[in-house]
Amino acid sequence: MYFVYILQSLKSGKFHVGHTDDLPKRLLQHNNGYNSSTKSGTPWEIKHTEEFATRSDAMKREYEIKSQKSRKYILRLLDES
Repeated sequence: MYFVYILQSLKSGKFHVGHTDDLPKRLLQHNNGYNSSTKSGTPWEIKHTEEFATRSDAMKREYEIKSQKSRKYILRLLDES
């Protein structure tokens, strides 16, 4: 199983979208500064997840969310879940 996830920084309120096959481990990596793009926003909290059978499907969905380039789009996803 693969997951697309949306994190929100408790520090800045910004969102981060990614995909993984191990959600708890990935959240720890973000919160422990292993990812340079999210290091400054720690701590992060999972706000939304979607599950996919293949990595390819998860990557497509991640790209779809990121290509919207819209905070409003992410907030609508959060409201729907």
